[in-house]
Amino acid sequence: MKDSSSVAVTDFSERNKKASENLIVKKIADFLKYLGPAFVVSVAYIDPGNFATNITGGAKYNYSLLWVILWSNIIAIFLQYLSAKLGIATEKNLSQMCGAVFPKRTNVLLFIVSEIASIATTMAEFLGGAVGIYLLFRVPLAYAGVITGIVTLFITHLQKFGQRAVESIIEMLIGVICLAYGFEMFLAKPEWIKVGLSTLMPTIVDKDALYIAVGMLGATVMPHVIFLHSQLVQSRNKNLSLKEKRHHLSMERLDIIIAMNIAFIVNAAMVIVSAAVFFKNGVYVNSIEDAHKSLEPLLGPFSSIAFALALLSSGFSSSAVGTMAGETVMDGFLNKTFPPLLKRLITIIPSIAVLFLGVNPMNALILSQVVLSFALPFAIIPLLIITSKREYMGQFANNLAATIAGWVISIFIILLNGILLYTTFQGML
Repeated sequence: MKDSSSVAVTDFSERNKKASENLIVKKIADFLKYLGPAFVVSVAYIDPGNFATNITGGAKYNYSLLWVILWSNIIAIFLQYLSAKLGIATEKNLSQMCGAVFPKRTNVLLFIVSEIASIATTMAEFLGGAVGIYLLFRVPLAYAGVITGIVTLFITHLQKFGQRAVESIIEMLIGVICLAYGFEMFLAKPEWIKVGLSTLMPTIVDKDALYIAVGMLGATVMPHVIFLHSQLVQSRNKNLSLKEKRHHLSMERLDIIIAMNIAFIVNAAMVIVSAAVFFKNGVYVNSIEDAHKSLEPLLGPFSSIAFALALLSSGFSSSAVGTMAGETVMDGFLNKTFPPLLKRLITIIPSIAVLFLGVNPMNALILSQVVLSFALPFAIIPLLIITSKREYMGQFANNLAATIAGWVISIFIILLNGILLYTTFQGML
């Protein structure tokens, strides 16, 4: 027979165990409540523009440009964190804060550049979705673009049922992309030692490599989602105390780290597969259709289907995100409320027009990413200025290290674009 003291110790131990388990469950549930905004944003980092630049980079330069993906991802994590912090601290999005902080002329310039960036990225995403439909079902590109437009309007329409509905759809599409490229990696059998060295050692062999590297940067660090992220956190940012805002920001930091690193892995996989399949076999890839056709004889029929599914999922999800970003930019800078359908069509129609004009999708995709790279400073610099001022951010203002890091990133991007311009014009003379 057990004495009463041993029974009491056992009961106490059981209660502690249950309390500990309940605490873990509560922490997981709390984290899952905040998980989502960064996943929506991360779609922009694995959009069809990434397919174009990463496939081209891997096919032409083997694994040598993988370091661009790594550093672009580090920059992306930093900038998306600042954007989320701005949204949580001020309870406004970046474009709204620009409207309140900067003079009218500055805001007109920022609005024009930001809207061009939203249209450029949506064009890339529409092209990707249309090409994915074409590759899977042989629907002509122009009509495939219309289908992509309808799907985009459907996904963005789900916002009326709450942001969580859109987040769930996009997370599902990200899952398809990850599975498809995981399968591609398994078939490609890359040289992992070269992968590791190329990820850590920066090299640019010629001006064409520089052009593609800037395209990779523009495809990975995207201006429109710097504006969008500050808006997406608002659905979880209502009537919070300072302590609750700090907790919200710490949860969003985890959200960003997880989502951005998934995007990094997918981007790296695109370059690795392209290098292991196309560069290794001396296959010249001039278009996404070439990449799709070449995969089947080299890796088998299922590889080309996986590629097309990844591209389709990327196109659908990123088109919706690009359109949402366009809405955010328009509302914030103009300080007017337009009908949601009108805002979406303004971003979508130019993309469909490009398809009907018969532009080469691969060239248009790469060019759109370079345009986005040039637009980046117009998002980064206002973000840095605002997040560094205590009068707007309060206790969430950037410290000196974050401010210096931000300006170094901005100067780096501006210099890279300047070098690209110089080498491009030198080649034309």
